[in-house]
Amino acid sequence: MNVLSVDALLQFGILMGVLIAAYLTITMRDLLSAVIASAAMSLLLSLEFYMLHAPDVAIAEAAVGAGVVTAVVVYGIAKTERWEREGP
Repeated sequence: MNVLSVDALLQFGILMGVLIAAYLTITMRDLLSAVIASAAMSLLLSLEFYMLHAPDVAIAEAAVGAGVVTAVVVYGIAKTERWEREGP
């Protein structure tokens, strides 16, 4: 049998997606794009929680992390400036 099963490879791919989305969230200068990357990271995390047999945590992460937090931050960006300023 293979050392890495299909499930382990899928979890590895999801975790790499989480790391990429987290990196994009930190490095983007456009705040709206950073929020979208953060929502993608949250959805990938909720998929990982589901694969780890924690469906209640997955539902909470999807609802709060990708839903409510994203909506509140997008509303805050709409009331302020979309682009991050260069240095002080």
